[in-house]
Amino acid sequence: MQIKKRVLCPERLRKVPAQFSWVDQRLVRHRYIQRCEPPAWALYLVLVAVADAEGLSYYSDASLARMLRLDLLQLSAAREQLCRAGLVVYQNPLYQVVALEDSAVPPPAPSRSGQSRSLKEILAQVLENGGAA
Repeated sequence: MQIKKRVLCPERLRKVPAQFSWVDQRLVRHRYIQRCEPPAWALYLVLVAVADAEGLSYYSDASLARMLRLDLLQLSAAREQLCRAGLVVYQNPLYQVVALEDSAVPPPAPSRSGQSRSLKEILAQVLENGGAA
C-alpha cells in the first residue's frame, strides 16, 4: 500500500527562513546522527538556530549550559563530540557550524521487504540496533 502525500496544514507550510538556520538532511542519510549523544544534538540545534549566515555564534558556556540544562562538563563533552564529528569548529568563545563534508559516504539504501512499519517502530529499532533499521 502506497501512502498518498498531502499537505496537512497549508497555512503553516515550511519555507526557507531569511536567516541561516536550515538543518541538512545528510545528518541522517550520512549517519552523522550516530556520531553524537543527545546532549550534543541539543547543542547543535541551538547553534544552528542562533548562527548567522556564516554559521557563527558566540554564546557563553554558562548561557548554553543554562539553556540546555547541562552542567559545564556535559556541555564540554557535547561540544567535543560535535567537533570530532566534523559538525562544529570551536575556538573560545566562537562556534562555527560548518557545512557537512561531501566526502561522507551515504549508507546503502535499505532493502524493501514489502512490510509497512510505523515511524515509532523504525525509530525504536534504530535506537536499539545502533542505526540499523
